[in-house]
Amino acid sequence: MTDTRPDPATGSGNISVQVRIEGKVQGVWYRAWTVEQATKRGLTGWVRNRTDHTVEAVFCGPVDVVQSMITACHEGPPHARVDRIHEEPGLEDGFTAFEKRRTA
Repeated sequence: MTDTRPDPATGSGNISVQVRIEGKVQGVWYRAWTVEQATKRGLTGWVRNRTDHTVEAVFCGPVDVVQSMITACHEGPPHARVDRIHEEPGLEDGFTAFEKRRTA
């Protein structure tokens, strides 16, 4: 299990963050883009569409890398429009890869 508590003195350590992304984020390759970007960064976790037309993801990895991914999510792929991202501590970790999941 990953230590989800960052070191406050250095900002280092691994964290798990769950995000919900609002806007025009379905039908614009947002999930595939997220898998590509998270994999490039060496993050683990998952991404899926939600029936409320948002995208949900869990990002696990080093604090600065997870923060970089969340920053990138504010832009997303070319045809996306991100209006808002909700963040909360992730309750899951221990993934071995980053995967696309079915709509929930």
